[in-house]
Amino acid sequence: MALASLARRKAYLLSRNLSNSPADALKYSFSLSYFSRGFASGSEENDVVVIGGGPGGYVAAIKAAQLGLKTTCIEKRGTLGGTCLNVGCIPSKALLHSSHMYHEAKHSFPGHGVKFSSVEVDLSAMMAQKDKAVSNLTRGIEGLFKKNKVNYVKGYGKFISPSEVSVDTIEGGSTVVKGKNIIIATGSDVKSLPGITIDEKRIVSSTGALALSEVPKKLIVIGAGYIGLEMGSVWGRLGSEVTVVEFAPDIVPTMDGEVRKQFQRALEKQKMKFMLKTKVVGVETTGNGVKLTVEPAAGGEQTTLEADVVLVSAGRTPFTAGLGLDKIGVETDKIGRILVNDRFATNVPGVYAIGDVIPGPMLAHKAEEDGFACVEFIAGKHGHVDYDKVPGVVYTHPEVASVGKTEEQVKALGIEYRVGKFPFLANSRAKAIDDAEGIVKILADKESDKILGVHIMAPNAGELIHEAVLAINYDASSEDIARVCHAHPTMSEALKEAAMATYDKPIHV
Repeated sequence: MALASLARRKAYLLSRNLSNSPADALKYSFSLSYFSRGFASGSEENDVVVIGGGPGGYVAAIKAAQLGLKTTCIEKRGTLGGTCLNVGCIPSKALLHSSHMYHEAKHSFPGHGVKFSSVEVDLSAMMAQKDKAVSNLTRGIEGLFKKNKVNYVKGYGKFISPSEVSVDTIEGGSTVVKGKNIIIATGSDVKSLPGITIDEKRIVSSTGALALSEVPKKLIVIGAGYIGLEMGSVWGRLGSEVTVVEFAPDIVPTMDGEVRKQFQRALEKQKMKFMLKTKVVGVETTGNGVKLTVEPAAGGEQTTLEADVVLVSAGRTPFTAGLGLDKIGVETDKIGRILVNDRFATNVPGVYAIGDVIPGPMLAHKAEEDGFACVEFIAGKHGHVDYDKVPGVVYTHPEVASVGKTEEQVKALGIEYRVGKFPFLANSRAKAIDDAEGIVKILADKESDKILGVHIMAPNAGELIHEAVLAINYDASSEDIARVCHAHPTMSEALKEAAMATYDKPIHV
């Protein structure tokens, strides 16, 4: 509707004087707000203001608008989706899929009777496909904002009071956005290591690793967590010699120990090398690449490693710099995470925080659930997120997905438990497609049979895990899963068989 038409409509409504009743006044007030919506200036007060347009922030903004709350979202990047969509989850999965297709064509297709005279990598085309996916998805979120009438301000926001955010817009101007409730959803940033300067050319973060212009002959990954192993897999499939350096004694320390060992063996078969219990002492660029100085974590003789590119993947840290939290008195812990209660409220009335800036797993889907629940509390409803039931996935091949407790955690809690396992080598679908490396492992309470944890290593484990997520959220038993009919032949039958092995005996092993 044109602004002139809006003005005429407002004048008409104001000139009407059919009644002085409260009902008529409310009706006219609603009409005015309806016709003004979407054209709010910075001086008008919002019900909800969200700082950050990542998975937590944009979901919170859309949900707030759906609940009838006047909402503005502030995003400094200029494109919605945050780290996850722009330089994290989405582009990395695009490259993981493309590199897997290349690897399959080169190594697996001949065994299926599909032969080529040659297979080569067109890296620029691969990057273009990744960028197209990101662009389409970011524009899609902007479309969702328009559909749900979320006001979108592009710029860097910082508090000037508990109810006001000053925004330096990307166009070079400034504005003030007011809100009755303000949600901090600014996500996280790459954690740096002392003495290492990331230039995104030779020494790169995950952001730089997603945009290399050529396949490095040698790639060293510092950190054996989710991100490091995924990006190491991408470039390893495309031809890089990959070495992973990890200070801890194990890769992915949060993973179930038994599954972790199988996972590491699977990666080693893909020629990924590991240097565990190893400390990086120094990193320096040379004319042709990068030199790393390392030593045993417990101390000892130093050695030098050389690579074309070094990926620093030592975790992430909450991004709260420049938000003005100290100005309004928001409390944080020692590592910079914002402290909140079970309603996501900070110690400052009207100020909330969600996602990577608060304690809990640093995962996009956890941030989304935080956003849902936080807004529901603000709207006077009930929200809930149980961090013990949030799934985690490593998107390598095979993938590893888990929900609930590891066997180590169950033992530490002193719970008597049973374990059921089933290998994909005994799964008919996995054998039929010649991709049978992996296992399903279920932990259940010995007395009640309540499922405590599920761990899957398999192709598409990230999809298979959600049956277990649902089961754990509803306190199901292993027998509950075992007695559900699963289609044959499917990979999901392995979960059924593992459940059978937990409370009784499996059939196919």
